[in-house]
Amino acid sequence: MTDIIRLSVSEASRIFGVDQKTIRRAIKTQAIKYVVVRGRYRLNFESLLDWSQSKTTVKNKLALRGIGQYVDKWRIKNRLFSPNPQLLTAKRKDA
Repeated sequence: MTDIIRLSVSEASRIFGVDQKTIRRAIKTQAIKYVVVRGRYRLNFESLLDWSQSKTTVKNKLALRGIGQYVDKWRIKNRLFSPNPQLLTAKRKDA
Protein backbone atom coordinates (compact mmCIF):
# COMPACT_ATOMS: atom_id res chain seq x y z
CA MET A 1 0.00 0.00 0.00
CA THR A 2 1.39 3.39 -0.92
CA ASP A 3 0.96 6.39 1.31
CA ILE A 4 -0.60 9.44 -0.27
CA ILE A 5 1.30 12.66 0.32
CA ARG A 6 -0.94 15.67 0.76
CA LEU A 7 0.09 19.33 0.90
CA SER A 8 -1.69 22.52 1.83
CA VAL A 9 -2.13 25.28 -0.73
CA SER A 10 0.60 27.39 0.89
CA GLU A 11 3.06 24.45 1.00
CA ALA A 12 2.38 23.65 -2.65
CA SER A 13 2.88 27.27 -3.70
CA ARG A 14 6.25 27.45 -1.92
CA ILE A 15 7.48 24.12 -3.30
CA PHE A 16 6.40 24.82 -6.88
CA GLY A 17 7.34 28.51 -6.85
CA VAL A 18 3.94 29.78 -7.91
CA ASP A 19 1.39 32.06 -6.29
CA GLN A 20 -1.37 30.59 -4.13
CA LYS A 21 -3.89 32.02 -6.59
CA THR A 22 -2.41 29.81 -9.31
CA ILE A 23 -2.89 26.72 -7.16
CA ARG A 24 -6.44 27.74 -6.29
CA ARG A 25 -7.21 28.33 -9.98
CA ALA A 26 -6.02 24.79 -10.75
CA ILE A 27 -8.24 23.48 -7.94
CA LYS A 28 -11.22 25.36 -9.39
CA THR A 29 -10.66 23.86 -12.85
CA GLN A 30 -10.15 20.42 -11.22
CA ALA A 31 -6.64 20.08 -12.63
CA ILE A 32 -5.41 18.99 -9.18
CA LYS A 33 -6.91 16.24 -7.02
CA TYR A 34 -7.69 17.29 -3.47
CA VAL A 35 -9.68 16.55 -0.35
CA VAL A 36 -11.08 19.00 2.17
CA VAL A 37 -10.00 18.41 5.76
CA ARG A 38 -11.43 20.71 8.43
CA GLY A 39 -12.30 23.29 5.80
CA ARG A 40 -8.80 23.29 4.25
CA TYR A 41 -7.67 21.93 0.90
CA ARG A 42 -5.21 19.04 1.08
CA LEU A 43 -3.68 18.51 -2.35
CA ASN A 44 -2.49 15.21 -3.74
CA PHE A 45 1.27 15.56 -4.37
CA GLU A 46 1.27 13.20 -7.37
CA SER A 47 -1.52 15.23 -8.95
CA LEU A 48 0.47 18.42 -8.28
CA LEU A 49 3.50 16.97 -10.06
CA ASP A 50 1.45 15.94 -13.08
CA TRP A 51 -0.16 19.39 -13.23
CA SER A 52 3.16 21.21 -12.88
CA GLN A 53 4.81 19.22 -15.64
CA SER A 54 1.91 19.74 -18.03
CA LYS A 55 2.13 23.54 -17.83
CA THR A 56 5.29 25.11 -19.28
CA THR A 57 5.11 28.27 -17.17
CA VAL A 58 4.65 26.31 -13.96
CA LYS A 59 7.50 23.97 -14.92
CA ASN A 60 9.79 26.98 -15.47
CA LYS A 61 8.75 28.58 -12.17
CA LEU A 62 9.41 25.28 -10.40
CA ALA A 63 12.96 25.29 -11.74
CA LEU A 64 13.63 28.98 -11.08
CA ARG A 65 11.68 29.85 -7.94
CA GLY A 66 10.53 26.53 -6.51
CA ILE A 67 12.42 23.57 -5.14
CA GLY A 68 14.14 23.06 -8.51
CA GLN A 69 16.55 25.91 -7.80
CA TYR A 70 18.21 23.77 -5.11
CA VAL A 71 18.66 20.56 -7.10
CA ASP A 72 22.22 21.41 -8.20
CA LYS A 73 23.22 21.97 -4.56
CA TRP A 74 22.03 18.58 -3.31
CA ARG A 75 24.79 16.22 -2.26
CA ILE A 76 23.91 12.57 -2.53
CA LYS A 77 26.31 10.55 -0.37
CA ASN A 78 25.05 7.08 -1.29
CA ARG A 79 26.89 6.09 -4.47
CA LEU A 80 24.11 3.78 -5.49
CA PHE A 81 21.86 6.80 -6.11
CA SER A 82 24.55 9.30 -7.03
CA PRO A 83 24.45 10.79 -10.53
CA ASN A 84 28.26 10.71 -10.67
CA PRO A 85 29.27 10.65 -14.36
CA GLN A 86 32.38 8.56 -13.62
CA LEU A 87 30.26 5.80 -12.13
CA LEU A 88 27.93 5.84 -15.13
CA THR A 89 30.77 5.59 -17.67
CA ALA A 90 32.46 2.83 -15.65
CA LYS A 91 29.26 0.77 -15.74
CA ARG A 92 28.92 1.29 -19.51
CA LYS A 93 32.48 0.09 -20.13
CA ASP A 94 31.89 -3.06 -18.04
CA ALA A 95 28.72 -3.95 -19.90
